[in-house]
Amino acid sequence: MSTPKTPVAADPAAGAEIRAVTDTEAADAPADAFAAEYSVRPIPAPGPVDTTPISTTPAAVEELDALWKAVVHETRTRGNDIHLPISLAFAERLCRAYPEADAEMVRVATLLHDTGWAHVDESRIISEGFAGDWRKAAIRYEHELQGCNVARRVLPGLGYSAAFVERICEIIDGHDTRPVARSLEDALMRDADRLWRFDQAGIALASSWFAMDPATYTDRLATEIVPELITQAAVDMATADLNRSNALLKTGVIR
Repeated sequence: MSTPKTPVAADPAAGAEIRAVTDTEAADAPADAFAAEYSVRPIPAPGPVDTTPISTTPAAVEELDALWKAVVHETRTRGNDIHLPISLAFAERLCRAYPEADAEMVRVATLLHDTGWAHVDESRIISEGFAGDWRKAAIRYEHELQGCNVARRVLPGLGYSAAFVERICEIIDGHDTRPVARSLEDALMRDADRLWRFDQAGIALASSWFAMDPATYTDRLATEIVPELITQAAVDMATADLNRSNALLKTGVIR
């Protein structure tokens, strides 16, 4: 799957040729509206920010148990049975820090966002999805599309409305490949997806995906991933976790 192209015609009188632009270059009205509404970045948190180890507050949202059971198969690929529960715990904290967000939407989108990995060629996940310019890898687009298919398959039978399902799919579709968020709920899901990497379990698992030792990987978290975080609450959580993980794993020495 490749990035969609939109033909754009230049002024014929100028003799310019028609060129193609990617969808990330084209106007994105929802993203522009979100950026205008939340112009201060990272977005300040109006609610409490919990920076204690995530293992102390797992996401105990029992109403999601039926959804977890519906996607057990999808949790068995690419470490999703580790990644998704930890990400959901971070999503819960972010929702408390940003109470104006639709918490149910953030929770469901976070739980489902990477389920599409179970429906792509597993032999390509690491070699293509975690190497080179991995954000633009075709398999990244494929797993987003498949994640939307999972959402459309499992959510209606659990009582979620068609409109809710489509909003979930709008978040899942592009969560890795679209460079900007289109809503607060989208932003919180993206931050939760990144925050798990700063926990020791995330470092242990994700560093192997990128073929990096822990010290190199934590350096990457500090230089590349922290600047991507959209909310101040996420920055605070990531910074606290990274400090703890570096101390525990002795990355200042073992490098």
